[in-house]
Amino acid sequence: MINQSPPECPYYLISRSTLAVTTELKKGFSQGGVHHVRPAYLGVLFVLWDEDSLKANELGKRAGLEPSTMTGLLDRMERDGILKRTPDPNDRRANRIKLTQKGKDEQAPAMQVVMDVLDQVFKDISEQDLETTKTVLRKVLINCNKEIFYGP
Repeated sequence: MINQSPPECPYYLISRSTLAVTTELKKGFSQGGVHHVRPAYLGVLFVLWDEDSLKANELGKRAGLEPSTMTGLLDRMERDGILKRTPDPNDRRANRIKLTQKGKDEQAPAMQVVMDVLDQVFKDISEQDLETTKTVLRKVLINCNKEIFYGP
């Protein structure tokens, strides 16, 4: 693996692909009139669109984000008006993270953009190859000791 050229290095390919898809999502959101959703928000939004009003630590686990990352991300999302923190009535040390109406209203247009972009970037890739890719990436996450959330 020493002295691999970039096109042969898995890390290079993963990071470049991530950047390229993120760029396409940004363009898609802009062109699709989705002004308050950023690609970095999607992990949190996917979870909240499925189940709203979670404790911040639970939301972070489900979204696969470290606590140090969650704080700044939630600050930006709250600033953009798509979620709010509310005190947890059963645990005064914790906040619950809830979507605002704006956050709820962005679901359909944002998901349409995500689906359109994914259709575009995965065109000409067989379903079997896509399933293999997802399996490999899940194994990479497990090998990096990162939990993969599959549901409650």
